[in-house]
Amino acid sequence: MRVRTRIARRAAAVLAGLLTVLATASPPAAADASRRVALRLEAPAAFRMYHADEGAEAENSDFVVPVAVEPGDGGPARGVRVVVDTSGLAGVARAEKGGYGNCSGAGPVFTCVYGDIQNGDGEANAPFTLRGVDGVRPGDSGTVTYIATADNAAPVTGTTRMTVGGPLLHAPGEEKTVEGVVPGRSVPLTPRFANHSRFTTEHGVALRLTARDGLLLTSRPANCLFDTAATSAWCAFPTRAAARTAYRVSSPIGYTASPGELAGTLSYSWSSEPEKPEGLTVRGTDAPLTLIRTAAARDLTGDSGEIHVGTTVQADYEPVTATVRGRVGDTVRVRLGVRAHGPGRPGDPGTMGGFEVVPPEGTTVTSVPYVFEGSDSSWACARPERPGGAFVCDIGSDSFYDARRGEGVTAIDFHIRIDRQVPGARGTIRTHNPYDRTPGNDTAAIPLDASPAPPYRNPALWATGAGVAVVVLAILYRRRRRAA
Repeated sequence: MRVRTRIARRAAAVLAGLLTVLATASPPAAADASRRVALRLEAPAAFRMYHADEGAEAENSDFVVPVAVEPGDGGPARGVRVVVDTSGLAGVARAEKGGYGNCSGAGPVFTCVYGDIQNGDGEANAPFTLRGVDGVRPGDSGTVTYIATADNAAPVTGTTRMTVGGPLLHAPGEEKTVEGVVPGRSVPLTPRFANHSRFTTEHGVALRLTARDGLLLTSRPANCLFDTAATSAWCAFPTRAAARTAYRVSSPIGYTASPGELAGTLSYSWSSEPEKPEGLTVRGTDAPLTLIRTAAARDLTGDSGEIHVGTTVQADYEPVTATVRGRVGDTVRVRLGVRAHGPGRPGDPGTMGGFEVVPPEGTTVTSVPYVFEGSDSSWACARPERPGGAFVCDIGSDSFYDARRGEGVTAIDFHIRIDRQVPGARGTIRTHNPYDRTPGNDTAAIPLDASPAPPYRNPALWATGAGVAVVVLAILYRRRRRAA
C-alpha cells in the first residue's frame, strides 16, 4: 500500500508540474503573436510619368516604393520583399528593370528584395525605369499595383495612378548675365516660354521663380504666391497655351540684390501642370500678371531660364606682407596673405581668389606648411615651374581652411631660407579676386634684410682657422723638441 501511495503521489506531482509548464508556456506564445511587426507603404497615390510630347524618347526612373516598419516592440521586419505589377500601364508606358541592383524581372512584374528593416526605419527601391510610347495624349494614365510582405508581418498592398503629363514648355536656352546691379534697386525681368508641341495646355500654365545667393524678388502680383523670405515664387495662369506658340508675361517681374552681395542667380521655369508647391504662403497684392502671345523665338529651347547677376559691390583685397629678416643660412618664417577690406565677401571658394608670391633674390622658399583635418602637408601653395616664378596661393582651397577663420585676414607662414646677402633685394606679393575693383593696393614688396652669417657657418673661415691651428701646433711641437 505504501508503494502505491508513493507512485500515486509521484504521478500527481508530475501531472502538477506538467500543468505548471503548460500554464507558463502559453503566455509567451500569445506574446509572440502580439510582437508581429506592421509594414507601411509610402509610395505616392499619383505620379506624373512624362510629357506627352516626349513620346518614345521619354525616360523616368524617379518612381520609388518606400516601405517602413511601424514603430513598436516587435523588432525588425525580416525578409521584406515587394512585388510590383505594371501591367496596368499597357499602351501608356513601358517598364524596364530598375531597382539599384536589388530588383529582378523583365516586366510587367518586378520583385524587389529589401532585406531586414529595423523597427521604425524604412527602405526604398526604384523597381523599374519608365519609357514613353508614341501616340499618347495628356491625361492618358494607368495603374501600378504592389504588395509588400515580410516573414513576420502581414502583407500590405498599394496602388499608384500614373499619368502622362501635358506638353513640355521651354524657356530661353542660353544663360544670361546682368552686370552692374545696384543692391536695393529693382531690376526688371520678363519671363518667356514656348509650347513647341502639338498639344494645348488644357489646365493652364505655371511659372516658378527662384532667387539665390542674396537676390530677392520685389514684384508682388496677385496671382503669385511667395515664401516669407521673398526668394521663391509660383504664379498660376489660366491661359490655355496653344500648340507651337510663344508667350511672355504682361509686365516685368522685379528683383534686386541684398546689401553687400557680390553676385547671385535668378532662375525660372514653366509647367503645363499648375500644381502649387509647398512652403509658399504669402499671396501678392499687386495687379495680376497675364500672358501675351508673341512671335516664335528660336532661343526658347531650354528647360529653365538662368540669369547670372553681378552687382556694383566690390571685395577689395590688400596684401599682408613682412620682411625676410635674418642671417645668411637662417630659415625664417614670414607671414604672407591677404587682408579683405570688403565691403563684399566672396562666399564661393571658386571666387575667393588669393595671392601670388615671388620671393626676394637670394632666398629660397623651403615650404609653406599647413594642417587640414589633422594631417600635415608641406605646400599650401602651388610651386613655380621655373626658378624665379611665383608661388600661387588659392585661399578658397582646403589648405587655407584654418587660415580663413581670421576676421578679414587670410595669411599663412612661408618658410624662407636666406642663401646670401643681396643689397636692396625685394620680392613681391600680389592679391586678386574677380570682385576687386581697386587695383592700386593689390601689390606690395617683400624686403630682404640679410645679415652676414656667423663665423661658424663660413667654410672659408673654417679652412683658415684650421690652417692657423696647424701652424701653431707645428711651432709648439718644434719648441717642445728643442726643449727636450
